[in-house]
Amino acid sequence: MASPDDLTFQEFEEAADLLSSNPGASTLSISSPDDEDHQQESSELLGGEKQTGGFWTFEYYQSFFNVDAMQVLDRIKGSVMPLPGRNFVKHHIRNNPDLYGPFWICVTLVFSVAISGDLYTFLINKGNPEFHYRPQFNKVSIAAVTVFLYAWLVPLGVWGFLTWRQSVERHISGYTFLETVCVYGYSLFIYIPASILWTIPVYWLEWLLIAIAMVISGSVLVMTFWPAVRDDTRLTAFATMAVIVSLHALLAVGFKLYFFKTPTNTGSSHSGQQTTPAANHTTLAVGKHQ
Repeated sequence: MASPDDLTFQEFEEAADLLSSNPGASTLSISSPDDEDHQQESSELLGGEKQTGGFWTFEYYQSFFNVDAMQVLDRIKGSVMPLPGRNFVKHHIRNNPDLYGPFWICVTLVFSVAISGDLYTFLINKGNPEFHYRPQFNKVSIAAVTVFLYAWLVPLGVWGFLTWRQSVERHISGYTFLETVCVYGYSLFIYIPASILWTIPVYWLEWLLIAIAMVISGSVLVMTFWPAVRDDTRLTAFATMAVIVSLHALLAVGFKLYFFKTPTNTGSSHSGQQTTPAANHTTLAVGKHQ
């Protein structure tokens, strides 16, 4: 009696003989439903056709962070070295906006501004006997609210305005909300190294660094949004760009005036030094009159 192994081998041998005798014969492969599902899923993955879930699922938001380190570095490089005529969306985002870079740029900027501002306060008051250093942890919360509100509300307003103008003027181009947020997020990167350099207690250097950061960061926004509004009416186009640049400049100036505030000398000792010469002059005049 043949063993089970011999029977199995014999089946394959008979099948091989049949195929060799009739090469044109058709074969039928029987697969389980699990294998079919696996093959379908694999083809979807290879073809890039796997759909994401609804906005309430984790997979929906996971697609916004689908970016590698080289893409993030390229976008950061494009935000700190804007070239004339190079649209940030078309040359760096390329229909693949992300929230990974803007999120971490905003988080880093929050701590950079808060910590550098606290260090600046210590350095500018160093040597003042009336100054007692206390860590100002509340500045972290204020910086977080300011940065994230700016990085989300301003792009929301810009996107809403451009969408409205598209409905009025059909020939006007625009960007998606995610693309607008992505541009604003990466445009804030230049303020991170600038905020560290703001700790140098040199008044004219501080404002020079602010001006340089505003020009670089504002150039990214201007070269990105100007092509979207230039076909609109002249008044609307220039007014839109003026509002975008003004809000961006207001953020930088606000950083300087609140987190890197230069103290004013209004102490009693200074007021005493200012009134003493006047008092001596009055006493001397009275003596001469007598």
